[in-house]
Amino acid sequence: MESRPLRYFVAVAEELNFARAADRLGISPPPLSRAVRQLETELGAVLFERTTHSVTLTTAGQVLLEEARFALEALEAAERRTRRAAADEPKLVLAVKADGDAGLLEPILARYAADPAAAPVSVRLCAWHEQTRLLRRGEADVALVYEPYDRGGLDAEHLAAEPRVAALAVAHPLAARVALTLADLGLRPDEAHGYMEEVRGRGNDLAQLLTLVGLGKVVPLLPASVADRYPRPGVVYRPVLDAPPAVLVVAWPQQSRSTATAALVRAATAVAEDVRERRAG
Repeated sequence: MESRPLRYFVAVAEELNFARAADRLGISPPPLSRAVRQLETELGAVLFERTTHSVTLTTAGQVLLEEARFALEALEAAERRTRRAAADEPKLVLAVKADGDAGLLEPILARYAADPAAAPVSVRLCAWHEQTRLLRRGEADVALVYEPYDRGGLDAEHLAAEPRVAALAVAHPLAARVALTLADLGLRPDEAHGYMEEVRGRGNDLAQLLTLVGLGKVVPLLPASVADRYPRPGVVYRPVLDAPPAVLVVAWPQQSRSTATAALVRAATAVAEDVRERRAG
């Protein structure tokens, strides 16, 4: 199966209109319709239910849409990784959120630089959970990311598990407490992850989020390392004893065969193990 008919199919499946899909693709509707019909014949499956007024996906079409998106994304990622590997000075791209490394980024890079398989590293700072999208698109080779994250097409190694703290405005009624529970925040354990995602979405980055905290607008649950690394006037951090831990992993595409990527993963796991041993000792 070639990629072009899949791209045509995805355009129609997303637009649910042949004329709009053709305009999006820069072609006329008749060849688009013929390509989709040919794809249906090749697969032996009806992908769309067509009437004079509407186009809808069949069950088979819904399955193909999910698979086609994944396949096209994988092709684009392979092209990007190949172009980077063929560059005069190939680099390994490490995706990480500016405050999302548990303090491990610098020692990981130092350990990695000593590995014979190391390549020059380009650190790409990104937004909340953007790391996995960059990995799948081939725009990054490896990433540091907190769970939960979209694991599709990725492998990962556990690095660290930190307790959570609540960031509170100094005037917040709970700021006088030494420690908190989820119930103090009006949360059940099964609501914690959803709450964290919702609150994080209020700011583009940690600086914005902590500004909202100081204004009394939000109470995010953050990895405990944030409290040490980002002290801020008007904000206090209190441990939340029963909150799920912040689990940091190093992730990379399952299909990666890069020795440079493998070397960075080794460096990351070795640094994390050193940190655990120091804390245990």
